Amino acid sequence: MNLSQIPAKSAAGVDGQTVTEGKESFEEWVAVMLQSVHRQGYRAPEIRRVYIPKPGKQEMRPLGVPTVADRALQRSASQVLSAIYEQDFLSCSFGGRPGRGAHQALATLHERIAGGKIEWVLEADLKNFFGSLSHEWMLRFVEHRVGDQRLISLIRRWLKVGVLEDGEIHPNEEGTPQGGSISVLLSNLYLHYVLDLWFERVVKPRLRGEACMVRYIDDFVLCFQYRADALRAEEALVKRLRRFSLTLELTKTKLVEFGRFAYRHASKRGRKRPETIYFLGLLCTALAIRKGTFELRCVRRNHACGVRSCGCKTR
Repeated sequence: MNLSQIPAKSAAGVDGQTVTEGKESFEEWVAVMLQSVHRQGYRAPEIRRVYIPKPGKQEMRPLGVPTVADRALQRSASQVLSAIYEQDFLSCSFGGRPGRGAHQALATLHERIAGGKIEWVLEADLKNFFGSLSHEWMLRFVEHRVGDQRLISLIRRWLKVGVLEDGEIHPNEEGTPQGGSISVLLSNLYLHYVLDLWFERVVKPRLRGEACMVRYIDDFVLCFQYRADALRAEEALVKRLRRFSLTLELTKTKLVEFGRFAYRHASKRGRKRPETIYFLGLLCTALAIRKGTFELRCVRRNHACGVRSCGCKTR
């Protein structure tokens, strides 16, 4: 149980215990916690809900704050699960994985468009993703690879734990609260089965042209050579997500002509510049810098996000 990775200034949970206090009393509570885990009797404390701004948006994102002790246990469980699933996760997934981040995701998107025949990008937005995950499906996914009932019991209790907001405790029958160390890994696991494997093994072999996906947790784009392929995939995506209790936010989901020839096609259609996509908190456009070359540029900062690290605030 490692508390050193938890920032000292992290917010306290429902018990009011700070990280410093948790470290000082570590010997007092860790033995009791581990005993309850081994006998599958651990009761996860309620999550304290706070709200923080979404990057680049006016909306607020709900954030769950576990207690310090529970946070430490979640981190330990995440490390175990990560060791299991890192060998399974696909290369299209970037968020919450060791050695992978937002800049690698942007660089990959740039490389796939610049070095391939991609001309259409489906900018997809999942509606209330963290709050919509099916507990039943999540546990089925975990049990597919994990045989330790103690770990499965922990995940079940973390999924079901109540949320404290405005002095009231609300039951949690679906979703996983953002903020806990385990939530990012579980979210990656969920979309690995629901989206990544499906797109790679079911969708791509049935398309006429090139296609790829770049995903950073619940933020993802699907890229296609042909518009017809993109439309077919979008229709299938809606049905696939519905099966697993997820839906697209249709007002934020759009198919965009985007790639090496976007400038040329835009001028033919009477537009001064290509359309933009919103990915990882960045508003990006396709820029042809020389004949036959391409860069993915952030509209707000006017730099090549896919080529070098940028100063934009990415998640």
